[in-house]
Amino acid sequence: MSAVTDSLVITRRNLIRMSRIPEMIIFGLVQPIMFVVLFTYVFGGSIQVGSSTSTQAYREFLMAGIFAQTVTFATAGAGAGIADDMHKGLIDRFRSLPMARGAVLTGRTLADSVQTALTLVVLAVVAVLVGWRTHENFGKVLAGFGLLLLLGYAFSWIGALIGLVVRTPEAATSGGLIWLFPLTFISNAFVDANQMPSFLRHIAEWNPFSATVQACRELFGNLPPGFQTSDAWPMQHPVWASLIWSVVIILIFRTLAVRKYRSAAA
Repeated sequence: MSAVTDSLVITRRNLIRMSRIPEMIIFGLVQPIMFVVLFTYVFGGSIQVGSSTSTQAYREFLMAGIFAQTVTFATAGAGAGIADDMHKGLIDRFRSLPMARGAVLTGRTLADSVQTALTLVVLAVVAVLVGWRTHENFGKVLAGFGLLLLLGYAFSWIGALIGLVVRTPEAATSGGLIWLFPLTFISNAFVDANQMPSFLRHIAEWNPFSATVQACRELFGNLPPGFQTSDAWPMQHPVWASLIWSVVIILIFRTLAVRKYRSAAA
């Protein structure tokens, strides 16, 4: 219980810090909103999904990918924040306090999850304004957003590890983004993976990012008419695949990040 309390105290500290720097949230919203507008009005109608090339079909197909990309790109911010705390010596101050060693990282990742949730709310409102609609009950829609937040929390531990490994916040930002671009674009987020070359299609189908995107499309009721689901297990059972991938990522990278934190702060 003391570890939980310590983690919540650090979470509160980070949330207060975020509230005092509102531009962090504002700039975090600009990129996903730009992606929504650009892909909806520039590419919408020119990309075939399923048997349709209509703008509305692509808009609904697209939004799960934009949501997932938004929560995963928050990884770079998590890594930069932890690297900044290390660089300024704040971690050394935490070391002098009688607190759980893993609380600093857990509090940071929880605070990032709260910020991600707020970003998703605003992004969902923008999506509705440009014509996105769901076609399932409210419970399934909430479950879809829950999977997105779980994926974002899982990836924030990857960002935490990167922030502990590199020496500067700038390097953490670059290191947090460079691997996210192939992860998100070699996936089913923006195009139908069935249209990719076979070797890329297999990568996309087993991509943990793709599993969450596919799960959200099913839970939102956003699969386009005539869409052919792949025979790959993650695409046939995307909800379970998304849960399994997220839990495995959390277990692996939380363990590595806490171990690195203990050695860095020793």
